[in-house]
Amino acid sequence: MARADANVRLSGGGALIYNSASPPRFSFMPTTVELTINLAAIRHNLAQVRRLCPDSRIMAMIKADGYGHGLLATARAVAAADGLAVARLEEALQLRHAGIRQRVLLLGTWLDQHDLEVCCRQAFDVVIHDEASAQLVLARNDWPGSLRIWLKLDSGMHRLGLPPDSFQRVREQLRRHPQVSELVEMMHFSCADEPASDETGRQLRCFNAVHDPALPASVANSAALIRLPECRTGWVRPGIMLYGDNPLPGTDVDLRPAMRFTARVLAVREIGPGEAVGYGVSWRAGRASRIATVGVGYGDGYPRHAVSGTPVRIGGGRAPLAGRVSMDSITVDVTDIPPVAVGDMAELWGEQQPVAEVADYAGTISYELLTGVNARVPRRVIDRS
Repeated sequence: MARADANVRLSGGGALIYNSASPPRFSFMPTTVELTINLAAIRHNLAQVRRLCPDSRIMAMIKADGYGHGLLATARAVAAADGLAVARLEEALQLRHAGIRQRVLLLGTWLDQHDLEVCCRQAFDVVIHDEASAQLVLARNDWPGSLRIWLKLDSGMHRLGLPPDSFQRVREQLRRHPQVSELVEMMHFSCADEPASDETGRQLRCFNAVHDPALPASVANSAALIRLPECRTGWVRPGIMLYGDNPLPGTDVDLRPAMRFTARVLAVREIGPGEAVGYGVSWRAGRASRIATVGVGYGDGYPRHAVSGTPVRIGGGRAPLAGRVSMDSITVDVTDIPPVAVGDMAELWGEQQPVAEVADYAGTISYELLTGVNARVPRRVIDRS
C-alpha cells in the first residue's frame, strides 16, 4: 500500500477513491461538493469601497481566513487596500511569512510583552483596547522598533474598548511615548446595519465628544461606510462587503459574491402524498413529489438549522429544502422546476442564490455561513470578471 500511495497524484477537480478489493484499485470521480472563490469579485468590491470613500484609507478586513475565502488569496486580491486587518497574531504572522509586506493591523486580542515585541519587529499595527495593554506599551522605552497604535473607545457596545475618561488619559500617555509613531482613534458600531436604530447616532456622538481631530479616526464598518457619509473618515474598515454581501439590502452598491458553494445531486426519487423525508419525519409531501438528494450537509458547513423552504438553485430553477439537514446531504423538493438528474450541480449560495437569504432561513447571518465551510470541502480559486 505504501508504494501505491506514493505514486498517486490528485488532479483537477478529482477525488481519490480506494477500493479495498485485491489488488488495490484507484480511480477518479468528480467532487461531490465544491467551494469556488472568485478573486476578481473581491477586487471589484474593493473598487466599490474606493468609489464610496475616495478620501479615506482602506483597512480591509481579512480575519477568519478571509471570511472563509482564504487568508492569503484574499490578501493578494485586496493588495490595492492601504492595510489588512486580522484578529489573531498567528494570522498576521502567516501574512508576513508568505511575503506580504503590506501594513497589517492586529485587532483586539490578548497580548503580552513577547507578543508586542513580535509586533514591533514585524511592523504590525496594534489595537489597544484596555488599560493593561496600554501599560505594557508605556512600561518600556526600548521596544525593538516603532509602534503604530489604534486606540479603541468603548462608545456603547461594551465588548472591547476603553471608557471615555480612560480613553482620553491613555491617549495622552501614548502620544508622549517616544516609540509610538502613529496613533489612530477607533470605535465599532453595534447597529450600523439597522437604519431604524438610534444607537449608531448615539455611539457616534460619544466618539466625537472625545475624538482629537488632530488624529486620524476609524469608525466605519461596511454598513456605516455605505449608509453614513459622515463615517467615511481617515480610515474605513470594510469587511462583509468585500466578499459581496450587502449588509443594507436595497442600497445602490454594486457588489459581487466572491464565494460559490455547490454540490451535486446524488439521487432523485418520486414519493406519494403524505410520505415523509429525512430525520424526524418533519416534512411530508402534500402531493406527489419529486425529491432530489444533494451531497452537502452540516458536515460541510451547510447550516443544520436551515428550515424546510430554504431556497436552493438547482436544475435551472429555485427549489425548497424539504426536511432536516443531515451531516452529508440535504433533500430538495424539485417537483416544480425543470427535470433534475443525478450529477447535476446545485448552488447553495453564490452568484444566483444570495448567502444572506440562506442565513435568514437558518436563523443566522451570512458571516457565519461564509466562515463556516468545513475544511473537507475542496476549494477552487478563480480570477474571472
